[in-house]
Amino acid sequence: MYSFTEENYLKAIFKLSDGGEVSTNALAEEMNTRAASVTDMIKKLSEKELVDYEKYKGVSLSDKGRDVAVSVVRKHRLWEVFLYDKLEFGWEEVHEMAEQLEHIQSDALIDRLDAFLNYPKYDPHGDPIPDKQGKFAKNNFIELTKAEKNKAYVLTGVSDHSPAFLKMLEKWGLAIGTELSVNDINEFDGSIELQLKEGNAIFLGQKSCTHILVKAI
Repeated sequence: MYSFTEENYLKAIFKLSDGGEVSTNALAEEMNTRAASVTDMIKKLSEKELVDYEKYKGVSLSDKGRDVAVSVVRKHRLWEVFLYDKLEFGWEEVHEMAEQLEHIQSDALIDRLDAFLNYPKYDPHGDPIPDKQGKFAKNNFIELTKAEKNKAYVLTGVSDHSPAFLKMLEKWGLAIGTELSVNDINEFDGSIELQLKEGNAIFLGQKSCTHILVKAI
C-alpha cells in the first residue's frame, strides 16, 4: 500500500525514463515541485526498494517500482476508457478524472472493469493499456511530422492530453480514427497541410503535429 504521492512519483519516473535514468530536475518539472522535495521523496522510495538512485546520475525504477507504476498506468487508462465509452465524457475531460480514480487499490475491481470493457488495448487518447501482467500492446504509430506526402493514414493517438490541445483537434475535425493524408509540408516552419478523408484541407503547426500519432493504412 503506497500513498497517492508515492504512486504519482513512480508513474512520473516511468513516463520520463524511457529505459534510462531520470534527473531530479526533470522529475521536479514533471511534478511541478522543487528539486529538494524530489530528493526527499526519492530517498523514501529508495528505502522501500521502489527506485534505484545514485547521486548526480539520476533515478530509475526497480522491478518492484515498475510493477507499481505500470499498475497505476493500467488503472488510469482503463478508467479513461470507462469514462469516455460508458459515461460519454469528452476525451479532453477524462484525464483529470482518471488521475483521481487511478489510486483505487482493489485489484478485483480493476480486473472486473477490464473485463466489463472487453479488455481494451488503447485508451481514448491512443495510449496502450498494459494487461494484468504489465505487458503493453505493440504498435507502429509514428508522429505526424514523419508521415509521407500523399499517403493515407489514420489518427491513432495523441501525446498531449491537455484540454486546450484536444479541443483544438476537435475544432478541426480530428479524433481517433480520422483518416487523412499529407498534402504538403512547409519547408520554412514545418507546418503541414492535411487532407481529411471526410472533410476539407486544414493546416497545423509543427508543434501540434509532433503530438499527433498516426499509422499508415
